[in-house]
Amino acid sequence: MTCPLSTITWNDFQELGLSEKAKLLQESGREFHVMFAQQFTRKRLDELGALATVIRRMAKSRDGRRFLGQCLAHQRAMLYFTQPSSRTFLSFCAACQILGMQIGEVRDPAVSSEFKGETREDSVRTFSSYFDLIIMRTELSGLVERMSWVLSQSERPVPIVNAGSGKDQHPTQALLDIYTLQRSFEDRGGIDGKTIMFVGDLARGRTVRSLSILLTTYKNVRQIFVAPESLQVGDDILVQLSAAGTDYEISSDFRKSIPEADAIYMTRVQHEWDVKGETSEDSIADYSFTTEHLKLLSPDSVLMHPFPRKGEISPDVDHDPRAVYWRQMRNGMWIRAALIASMFRCDDGITAESQSIGK
Repeated sequence: MTCPLSTITWNDFQELGLSEKAKLLQESGREFHVMFAQQFTRKRLDELGALATVIRRMAKSRDGRRFLGQCLAHQRAMLYFTQPSSRTFLSFCAACQILGMQIGEVRDPAVSSEFKGETREDSVRTFSSYFDLIIMRTELSGLVERMSWVLSQSERPVPIVNAGSGKDQHPTQALLDIYTLQRSFEDRGGIDGKTIMFVGDLARGRTVRSLSILLTTYKNVRQIFVAPESLQVGDDILVQLSAAGTDYEISSDFRKSIPEADAIYMTRVQHEWDVKGETSEDSIADYSFTTEHLKLLSPDSVLMHPFPRKGEISPDVDHDPRAVYWRQMRNGMWIRAALIASMFRCDDGITAESQSIGK
């Protein structure tokens, strides 16, 4: 794999705008490092979605599972999750296991040499000596960028996948969200022309930030952001939407917007980022989805949530066929397996084998 950051200095890389960084990461034709939602083109989203479906179908048969499990049996992945996680961690674990990768993990710096004062930069450099892929989840904004550049300059460049960085981005969550929308609308003309409604903590929800940007690669997608003023989406996202020519609406009227939406993306309040007195439970109380709201939701619409939830969707809604958030979580395993397979150039072999198995 060609390492796209090997010929640029850290200062020069930092001076690039986000779109320029994303373009640089696209130069090799597919992902080496995965840092930003912006690095995925519409073409890549379609390719990864198609590969995820192939992997999902192959995994249903014994021969398919056996083939997939041999694809990356010679590779090792480190899951370096210093920010609490269960779904993302297990989803990546399962994705790696589907492809046969051996896994190592560090989830608590207190049990690593960081407890002795080792820097995170030195920790990641150490991991790169033992593993062929590093999947990082961190509360520190910018750490994934920094370590991707550092490893690109090293004698053993190892790819890094951003599994959530600070309040900034969560690109693989956005991939599974896009894949869920692809599957939900596959008989309705795809994602183009749909209205996507985001509800909840839009100011600090990195899943919203990443998905909103990916949706700009589709045609005539309208985005509605519904939240109390204190939790409304940031101007930095709106500037990018305007630059992409995306139609969007800012609203605080939850009920009014429900009938307009083809997909509703609910989110929880991100209390882990609270400054004392910044938010309260009742600030989001009017933005929770109940069975009463199902009457307002179109029969063809879907209801999504990245989880965990804290009352934003009543459990009584779970059995409605329009509630696709459990499928959404499963989709994370398939799209992450597709991403890793593509990064390690296994995608063509998987597609070819799937055609053979299907005969």
